[in-house]
Amino acid sequence: MNSSYAVPAVALVVVATVLVGAFGLRISRTTSDFYVASRTVGPRLNAAAISGEYLSAASFLGIAGLVLVQGPDMLWYPVGYTAGYLVLLLFVAAPLRRSGAYTLPDFAEARLASQAVRRLAGAFVVGVGWLYLLPQLQGAGLTLQVLTGAPDSLGGVIVAVVVVATVAAGGMRSITFVQAFQYWLKLTALLVPALFLILAWQGDGAPSHAFEEPATFREQRVVRVGDSLDVKLDRPLTVTVDGTVDGRTHTDTALRLRAGTHHIDAGTRLTFAAGDPVPEADRRSDAGLSPSQAESRGERPLYATYGLILATFLGTMGLPHVVVRFYTSPHGVAARRTTVAVLGLIGAFYLLPPVYGALGRLYAPELTLTGDADAAVLLLPDRVIGGLGGDLLGALVAGGAFAAFLSTASGLTMAVAGVLTQDVLPSRGVRHFRLGTVIAMAVPLAASALVGGLPVADAVGLAFAVSASSFCPLLVLGIWWRRLTPPGAAAGMLVGGGSALVAVAATMAGFPGSGALHALLAWPALWSVPLGFLTMVLVSLATPGKVPAGTAAILARFHLPEELRTEVKA
Repeated sequence: MNSSYAVPAVALVVVATVLVGAFGLRISRTTSDFYVASRTVGPRLNAAAISGEYLSAASFLGIAGLVLVQGPDMLWYPVGYTAGYLVLLLFVAAPLRRSGAYTLPDFAEARLASQAVRRLAGAFVVGVGWLYLLPQLQGAGLTLQVLTGAPDSLGGVIVAVVVVATVAAGGMRSITFVQAFQYWLKLTALLVPALFLILAWQGDGAPSHAFEEPATFREQRVVRVGDSLDVKLDRPLTVTVDGTVDGRTHTDTALRLRAGTHHIDAGTRLTFAAGDPVPEADRRSDAGLSPSQAESRGERPLYATYGLILATFLGTMGLPHVVVRFYTSPHGVAARRTTVAVLGLIGAFYLLPPVYGALGRLYAPELTLTGDADAAVLLLPDRVIGGLGGDLLGALVAGGAFAAFLSTASGLTMAVAGVLTQDVLPSRGVRHFRLGTVIAMAVPLAASALVGGLPVADAVGLAFAVSASSFCPLLVLGIWWRRLTPPGAAAGMLVGGGSALVAVAATMAGFPGSGALHALLAWPALWSVPLGFLTMVLVSLATPGKVPAGTAAILARFHLPEELRTEVKA
């Protein structure tokens, strides 16, 4: 890709983000403006802002990368991400807005009158937020590295600086405008190049083997292996090798590899002929790299699919940066209308990443070997179209990718900083919120330099699993079940969310390498979500005397329309 066009495009997105945020700062005058935009954000603007922050690195780069590597099974990702808002619409959106809370810990305290449950909810908000911020920073680093060859940490640093400046300066009012602007930018950045790519694909004879298993090379391709890896072959294959394979060094040698597993050292160049199948890459044996969830998908595809569906369907309602936006709606009806609009906006967007993944299997299948499958969206315009047109379309995609990192990171930072300010720092003023903003970004920025190896969509999927296991039971039972008690809520979050968090940590650390236990840990939602619900219900039933006084009045506030509550008071 020609960085002479892409780098200015990224710089333009950064400048536009700062300018739009400055506009929000000019009209942000009160503390309520700063935290919840004075609860005056209409459905259309709020829906665009929610869509802007929700469509993250996993949406923009990760889904296309997963479709490229693993084919149509990964279409469950966009389906799950979208359908999660249907669950949110039916069970949570309006009651959550009527609760009058600013954050999820505020909701927990309002419903259960317990400081202990509030602090526990705050800890999970911070944990999920940081876990979700990691792939945003890593995706930004990947994008800048692909564009310029810069160190992979530089992109994350740029995102961190811009996000901290925007959030700390203008709060919710600023990022509302920023995220709405960035949704339309991201949609344009994927839609326009996709149209040209489809036209080029049609002009190329519209080859229809995009989802063949395995993917094949359409033309002779030289692949340089960046990190040592194992490749698995289903049948013998002859390749030209310049480097080390299975411990033996070769110099431009035509080597026939037998069916089975072969170890390729870093720096080795492999030349494949047109029509050769793309070998399956396995990096789990490399020191310092985490295993991909792809292994558990291959071993137990049905279990992995159901785990993905449950995590994405139920995890959306507990994502702190999504939930906090519903507090900005004027009333419960507006919150519901916002959710309906979000379904349409993100549904339209999610039609596009699978297109890039399918075209990547045709035009850039070697990315499965180089470990750069997440870069398919960035590389396809140059690979398929080329020339000045490819450079300009690639620049547009690069700008949209950076908008994805900035918008999602802004929402996450706002949510985590709000909890830190409310529950950790000694004061709740705006000045301490700005300190909380710096802390909220500093920790994942430092961690992003140490943690790697998972595709961005896999990392986000793990964050969804923790959210589904902790906040989904709290919100559903807290809104719809009057017998929920503080001990039950605390136990459910600890058992469900804690077990999912341990599973996430084990997966990212590479333990265990394979087998049934690896599948259980890589896709924890299928057992951790029911475990969280069951624990919350059983402990609540065992502590009936702990039901907070005034629970009936609190639930009435959640469920009665605002105008009816006003009439009852009158």
